[in-house]
Amino acid sequence: GLLMALDVPQERGLGHLDQRFLDGLDVCRFPLLPFLQPLPLDWMYLLYTIMFLGALGIMAGCCYRVSCVAFLGPYWYLLLLDKTSWNNHSYLYGLLAFQLALLGADRYGSVDGLLCPQKRNAHVPLWNYTLLRAQIFIVYFIAGLKKLDADWVGGYSMGSLAHHWLFAPFRLLLSEEMTSRLVVHGGGLVLDLSAGFLLFFDATRPIALVFVTYFHCMNSQLFSIGMFPYTMLASSGLFSQPSWPRWLCARCPPCLRRLLPSTQPPRPSPDCHYGRQGAQGSFRPRQHLAAAFTLLYVLEQLFLPYSHFITQGYNNWTNGLYGYSWDMMVHSRFHQHVKITYRDGLTGEVGYLKPGVFTQSRRWKDHADMLKQYSTCLSHLLPRYNISQPQIYFDIWVSINDRFQQRLVDPRVDLVRAPWSPWSPTPWVLPLLLELSPWRERLQELENQLDRHTDAVFIADFPGLHLENFVSEDLGNTSLQVLRGEVLVELVEQHRNHSLHEGQGMQVPAGQYHKVHTVSLEPSCYMYLYVNTTALALERNLTWLQELQERVRNGTEKEPLPPELWPLVGEPVPAGVTVDPLVTVFLRRQQRIEEQSRRRKASLAQRLLRFLRKKFYLFRRSTLMSLISLRNLALGRPPLDQLAQEVTFAN
Repeated sequence: GLLMALDVPQERGLGHLDQRFLDGLDVCRFPLLPFLQPLPLDWMYLLYTIMFLGALGIMAGCCYRVSCVAFLGPYWYLLLLDKTSWNNHSYLYGLLAFQLALLGADRYGSVDGLLCPQKRNAHVPLWNYTLLRAQIFIVYFIAGLKKLDADWVGGYSMGSLAHHWLFAPFRLLLSEEMTSRLVVHGGGLVLDLSAGFLLFFDATRPIALVFVTYFHCMNSQLFSIGMFPYTMLASSGLFSQPSWPRWLCARCPPCLRRLLPSTQPPRPSPDCHYGRQGAQGSFRPRQHLAAAFTLLYVLEQLFLPYSHFITQGYNNWTNGLYGYSWDMMVHSRFHQHVKITYRDGLTGEVGYLKPGVFTQSRRWKDHADMLKQYSTCLSHLLPRYNISQPQIYFDIWVSINDRFQQRLVDPRVDLVRAPWSPWSPTPWVLPLLLELSPWRERLQELENQLDRHTDAVFIADFPGLHLENFVSEDLGNTSLQVLRGEVLVELVEQHRNHSLHEGQGMQVPAGQYHKVHTVSLEPSCYMYLYVNTTALALERNLTWLQELQERVRNGTEKEPLPPELWPLVGEPVPAGVTVDPLVTVFLRRQQRIEEQSRRRKASLAQRLLRFLRKKFYLFRRSTLMSLISLRNLALGRPPLDQLAQEVTFAN
C-alpha cells in the first residue's frame, strides 16, 4: 500500500539479502559508464587481493611502479562501478594513487632503495612535493569556499551536530545555538579556508598542525568516514621540510638507527635540476613535461569543482555528483516520504514497490541520473514478475538543510521514458523552493512551542499537485494547518472536501486516506501536528516499570511482584509463565542505555582497544573471504553448506 508521509518508510526490499550467495539475483546497479559491470564474486575478491597487495607494495616501496598500477587500476574500476559509493574521500584516495604512480616515492626507506643503489637515498624532484601539497591545499581551500554557502554560514547545514558530547566544553560557555553557529559552522569555515595557507608557511605551521590535528580527531569521532581523518592527519607532514624523517631518525637511540632509513644527506638524482651552468644545468624535455603536467593538473583540479555548467544532467538541488566538488557536509537531507508507483502498460494495473527494492543503496533518492538508471532497471526486471511494459513514477519528499519537505521530482512523469542527458538540465526535477528559505526561523519557533509529545511535519507543494496521505491509528489528534497559499483537503472515504486558506486548519481523521491539493497559484505551505499515542503510552509504561524497579530495589515496594515481572530484578520466571513483552522492551532499552553510558565513560586506552579490535575483525573477515574466493577460483566451489559454514566463520 501507500507509504505514510508521517512515517519514515522502511527502505529495504530485496536489497537487504546477502550478495555472497545471490550471484544470480536481480540487482540494480549504478555505474558511471553503462558498459561497466561487476565481475563474478570470486573474481571481485581476487581484484580486492590485487589492490591490497598493491597498497602494501606502495607502503613498503617494493616493486613500486607495478604496485601503483596494481592498486590504481582496480581502485578506479571499483569507484566508477558504483556511483552510490562516491564521496569526496574515496575520490581523493583515487587522485593520490594516481599521483603516487607518477612520483618518485620509493627513494627513501624503501625496499626498492635497498635493491637498487641508483634509487637509494636520492633526491626527489620538487614538482613531486608541489603536486601533493597542491592537492591537499585544494581539498582544504575549495571545501572552505563551498562553506561560504548561505546555509552553512547561517548554521543550517549541521544544525544538530552541537548536541554531540565532543562539544560539551564549548556548551559550558556558549548556548547550544551559538555553539552550532560559532564553533561548528564558523570554526569549520575558518579552518578550511586557512588551513592550507597556515600549513604552507614555516612560521604558522606549528599552529596549523595543532588545529588540523584537533579537527580531524574530532571528525573521526563525529562521523563514520573511514580512514579519511587519518589520511588528512598523515598528509600534514607533506608541508614540513622534506628532511624531517631524516631528522627524526637521527634522534632515535643508536640501537634503533641500524633498523631505520639512512640519516646521511641525499645524493644527487638525474631526475632533478640543480640550476648549474652549461649543458648539464639545462632543462631536459622530461623536466619541461613534468612542470607542464603539474601546472595543468592543478588548474584542472581548481576548475573541476566548478564545472557543473558542463555536466548539467547531474545537477539537482545541489550541483554535480557528490564526490569531486569538495562540498563536504554542506548539505544535510531528511527524507519523509518515498513512494514508487508502477503501472502496467498493457492492463493499466497500478501497484507500489518498496523503496530500495533490488538495490542496497539509498543515494538514488537524491540524484536524477540514478533515478533514471533505477527506473530503467526496474522496467527490465518487473516483466519477470508479470508486469508488462511497466511505467515507473517516483514521489520523493525531502527536506534539505531544515527547509520544508518538498518534492524532488515530478510524480506525474514516467521516468522510464523521460529524457535525461548528462549535458542538459533534467526537465522533470522540480526546483528547490529557495524563496521559502526565510521560513526556517519561523518553523524552528513553531517547533519550540510544541510539547515533547507533539511532532510537526512541514510541507511545501507545487500548484496543481497533491499529496496522498494515510494517517495511522497510532497518530491521534492529527491536525493540518495552512501556513501559506490555499489547499483543498479531500477526505477519500467520506467523499468530502474542505477548502483551507492561510491561517486555517482542520482535524484529519485517523485510519483513513486523504489528499491535500494545492489550488493556489503559488506553492502552498502547511504543517501536520500529531501525537503518537502508541509511543506516548509506551513511554508512560516504561517510566512506570522504571519506578517499580527502583522501589523493589530500595525495599519501598509493598506489593509482591507478579511472576511475569520478575526479570525486572534479575529473577527467572517460573515454568509456564510468559514474560511480559513490555518488560522485554524495557530491559533491552536499559541494556542499550547502559552500553552507551559505558562507551562514553571509557578511557582512552579502552577506546583505542575497541578501535583496534574492530579493525582486526574487519581485516580478519576480509582476509578469510579473499582466501575462500581464491580457493574457489583455483579448485572450484565446494558444496553450498560448506561454503555457508566458511562464510559464517569469516563473519
